[in-house]
Amino acid sequence: MSTWPSVEFEQRRWQSKFSQDQLTQLQLQTYRGPYSAAVVPQIAQHQVDIGSATAAEIDEASQALAQFDAEYGAVSTPFAAILLRSESASSSQIEQLTSGARAIAEAELGERDTGNAALIVRNVRAMQAALELADTIGNDSIIAMQHALLGAHAPQLTGSYRDEQVWIGGSAAGPHTAAFVPPHHDLVQSAMDDLLAFIDRVDIPVLAHVAIAHAHFETIHPFPDGNGRTGRALVQAMMRHRRLTSNVTAPVSAGLLHDIDGYYAALNAYRAGDIVPIVEAFAHAAMHAVSNGRQLGGEVVAIRAAWDDRMSALRRDAAARRVATLALEHPVLNQRLITDSLGVSAMSAYRALEALEQRGIVYSANSKKRNRIWIAVDVIEALDAFAERAGRRAR
Repeated sequence: MSTWPSVEFEQRRWQSKFSQDQLTQLQLQTYRGPYSAAVVPQIAQHQVDIGSATAAEIDEASQALAQFDAEYGAVSTPFAAILLRSESASSSQIEQLTSGARAIAEAELGERDTGNAALIVRNVRAMQAALELADTIGNDSIIAMQHALLGAHAPQLTGSYRDEQVWIGGSAAGPHTAAFVPPHHDLVQSAMDDLLAFIDRVDIPVLAHVAIAHAHFETIHPFPDGNGRTGRALVQAMMRHRRLTSNVTAPVSAGLLHDIDGYYAALNAYRAGDIVPIVEAFAHAAMHAVSNGRQLGGEVVAIRAAWDDRMSALRRDAAARRVATLALEHPVLNQRLITDSLGVSAMSAYRALEALEQRGIVYSANSKKRNRIWIAVDVIEALDAFAERAGRRAR
């Protein structure tokens, strides 16, 4: 076991929000008296020792990520946007928020306003915010990531760190039977300041640095909701900040999803004072992410090549070619998206869609919002296959 400080616990007074007539006698007995809440250690200047074997794994995984970033950052298809959505979907799946690629694309288009697909689209926004704020990772930027995730449908849960006790598992009646009780809210700000000082270090191998910071963030659990997805958005921000990635969103969450039980066990081990399991989990996740991402990248490139063959008779400057490129990034399209994205007229958009439909690149489908939509089935199938390989948790 590595020499890393473990989480300690303190007794806190419990004041239930429920009146006595809302609880059974057994609940009243169970959820009374003090409870134990975590006290996270100060890690800002703590020495990081992961051992030579784990360091070798981290180095190999980091090289694979950097090569993947360089290779697919140069691909002419809009692969960066595709990977961003795939990573967001995988991060949501870890929270058991699962949806198919078509539903996610429809939600992004405004065809679905509720359900898991809409939540996943909000996670895309959180990931985008994380990358945009990667230059300066601080309290404000982390709060902004969580706001991008939840601000549209639960603004009351955003804008600051939490001001109440939260817990993981157990009962809503109280924290006494919870699987884990994060620090009392009085300690959150100081814990986050210490974590941010740790994040600011440059003397730790990047992927190990990211893994430890992520585990510590999840242990602090600084928000009333959205901690898991915000914490994995922070992973992307840190990799961009430390220049491990510069061009694309490496689908690390898809790699973690490949062994979800191992990921949760590693978080528990971290809290017990062992950093090696979470660092190894990220090394293994990175390798799975690169393998799965490369397969998706190859499929997207092949789809575009097949489409180019079908469009060989079209002029080089035909609007249909530009719409086909847009369909790789947005596999569910409508006229308004095309007009807004490409600056073409509505008539030109419809003509382009007609040309693509004649060539089997897209097909029209019914819309939930009274507007016609077109589906790029090849892309949808590739994205769903990526999710299946990652280990989709539920259908």
